[in-house]
Amino acid sequence: MELKAVRTELNAKPKTISLEKIEKEIEKEGQKIFYFDRENSHKDLMEMVEYFESKGLSVYFKEVRYGLDENDYLYEAHILS
Repeated sequence: MELKAVRTELNAKPKTISLEKIEKEIEKEGQKIFYFDRENSHKDLMEMVEYFESKGLSVYFKEVRYGLDENDYLYEAHILS
């Protein structure tokens, strides 16, 4: 599964990140916070949470609003082993 990482600039296109790459980062560091773009479907993000929870990891997932506009939000996932 490919997810879109958060944009670093407003007009930039979001880069993609695979579950395998996320998993490798967590194995290397033990825990990691990932930020995902609003273009991801909520369903895909919930599948990602379920995937890591099924592997025995703890996942804290939330929507972060950073402005007053309806589209000023991103998703944060803190994954711990």
